[in-house]
Amino acid sequence: VQLQASGGGLVQAGGSLKLSCAASGGTFSRYALGWFRQAPGKEREFVGVIDWRAQSISYADFVKGRFTIRRDNAKNMAYLQMNNLKPEDTAVYYCAADPRFDSARVGTMNYWGQGTKVTVSS
Repeated sequence: VQLQASGGGLVQAGGSLKLSCAASGGTFSRYALGWFRQAPGKEREFVGVIDWRAQSISYADFVKGRFTIRRDNAKNMAYLQMNNLKPEDTAVYYCAADPRFDSARVGTMNYWGQGTKVTVSS
């Protein structure tokens, strides 16, 4: 499956952005979909993951209450709604897919998309 993240941009602290992840070339509904980010000079980190039925969702502690993941299997799309953004949320955000929900926490996802850059100004 091929993935493409989009929707990044420049936003002021306290603002919102909605990232999209478009999937093609596979049965998207069979995969868990994870969001990750990598800030300049830092390692990639887990942001959140949603299972294939959208019944289980897990978030990193630093985004709880601010970010929301959802998916639309009929459209082969997933989304990351980010609210109350902080300068430390500045990073390139990636979506990734894997048959196993638990793969996201350890970052061992099978399929990765190109990232979209999010910059939060103070």
